[in-house]
Amino acid sequence: MARQFAALDTALDDAIELPAGPNGEVYRIEGPSAEDGLRIERIMTLATRLAAGGETPEAEVLDDDAELDLYKAALGSSYDQLLAELSWPRFKHVAMTVVFWITADLDTAERYWASGGDPSRMAPNRATRRAGTRSSGTAAASKTPRRGSTSGTSTRTAKPRAAKA
Repeated sequence: MARQFAALDTALDDAIELPAGPNGEVYRIEGPSAEDGLRIERIMTLATRLAAGGETPEAEVLDDDAELDLYKAALGSSYDQLLAELSWPRFKHVAMTVVFWITADLDTAERYWASGGDPSRMAPNRATRRAGTRSSGTAAASKTPRRGSTSGTSTRTAKPRAAKA
């Protein structure tokens, strides 16, 4: 028998709400159509590949019109209202936050939002990075060979432990 899943409405939010107005106004942006979502994914995948490879593209990945088309696809029916009511920096930040929400997830969008658009602030902080790469004392000790016996006479063997019941 096939496994029964909960209705998608209970597991997925089809909109994002961002407090972007100069007076704290919250804008609700609905998720894009599947076609627009796929197009946004393709554009961001290309841009990510270029950035990861450190390549300088032969031509602009997005000219001004293509950039606005990307934002229009991401913002959908909210595009005109946001364009009319927000300054360019706020508009672009909202649009890119929505793009991250569409192409990654809500957590990535929240990190971008909190970064103010500064990519270096999206990376985990130094303490988090260091904690993620730090090994435990036990693991570190197992990698370090023990100092050999200085007496040179014999080695002791450990007695087997009795199993606990």
